[in-house]
Amino acid sequence: MPDIQVLVISLAGSDARQKKVKSELDKTSFPWRFLDAVKGSALKSTPKEYNSAKVKKLLGFELTPNELGCFLSHKKAWQECINANQPTIVFEDDFYLLPDFEKAIHFLMNECADWEAVRLQGLSSVPQEEIFKSDGMSMVRNIGDAVGATAYMIKPSAAKKLIEAASDIYEPLDHFLEHRQKHHLEFLAISPYPVDITGVQTTIADRPDRLPIRGLAKLKRSLCRALDRWFSKNPWFPK
Repeated sequence: MPDIQVLVISLAGSDARQKKVKSELDKTSFPWRFLDAVKGSALKSTPKEYNSAKVKKLLGFELTPNELGCFLSHKKAWQECINANQPTIVFEDDFYLLPDFEKAIHFLMNECADWEAVRLQGLSSVPQEEIFKSDGMSMVRNIGDAVGATAYMIKPSAAKKLIEAASDIYEPLDHFLEHRQKHHLEFLAISPYPVDITGVQTTIADRPDRLPIRGLAKLKRSLCRALDRWFSKNPWFPK
């Protein structure tokens, strides 16, 4: 297996979660390490990358501090990919590996190398277009947003594009990963996914119950989204 960097984003002090991660990854042949997550609630100031006005227009509410921390944590992982100059698997610490995990990574590195970024997990079931298939593994293109950022693999070229695009943050991380108009990077996917989530509550992203956007506020948001769709150079809501 070619050299691969494996990073697990985790908040310092998350001992129980980290113990579970260790039990999962020690089953594999990959070297790996934890990457300290950014604790959004501990941020002393709003990150300079955060575009508050735009996110309020397009979402109808602002990202929470821990949603920002989640985004910044993944941005740290992308920089580590660039620094190491090698393909990097990025995990959040609420994953578990399915039986074909190593087979899937071997498939990516040896049989289907024409990619920059590949989703290894998704929360939503969406239609898929098959690109290449071998020995029960398929490289696919998701037709729709599969959501989630628990596990994916990127090459340094992809990490550079993500870093550049993340100079302007106005959407949650999982939506950003699928926002091709923004970073001009196609996130492909492995089918079937070789990673799943444990289902425990995440420690780096909080999305408290928000009241639905209604009435005039909803109308205003719809108008902002329409303007974004038709006039933005990198629309969040594509035509």
